[in-house]
Amino acid sequence: QVQLVESGGDSAQVGGSLTLTCVASGTAYFRKSIAWFRRAPGKEREAVAAIYTDGGKTFYPDFEGRRRLTISQNSAGDTVYLQMNNLKPEDTAMYYCAAGSWALRDRLAASEYEAWGQGTQVTVSS
Repeated sequence: QVQLVESGGDSAQVGGSLTLTCVASGTAYFRKSIAWFRRAPGKEREAVAAIYTDGGKTFYPDFEGRRRLTISQNSAGDTVYLQMNNLKPEDTAMYYCAAGSWALRDRLAASEYEAWGQGTQVTVSS
C-alpha cells in the first residue's frame, strides 16, 4: 500500500509561483513512478508531469505548461515536488499526486496509477 499526501496548494496571483509537495510512504515498489495530475473545473483530468524515482527521469505531456511546471524529487525519492512558475488562470485546478510501480507502460496515463492523494487546490487570479 502507498499513501500520498499533497500540500502547497494556495491562491496566487498571475505571474506568481507555487511549489506543490507530495510525500509518499508505503511499499517502495509501488511508488517508483510518481506523477502530478490536475483537474480544472469543467474539464477532464490531465497529466502535468511524472518522474521515475529511481534515477529521476522525468516525463511531461506536450502542453503549454511544459516550460513553467517542473517536477523534481528529494534525494530519498519519497517526496516529489511540482514547481509552478509564471502562474496563469488556466493553472487553476485541483492537483493530485499519484503513484505506481516502475513497470508502467505510460507514466502520463492516469489509468496506470494505483494510489492517489486527496489533492491540493491551486487558484490563480489576476
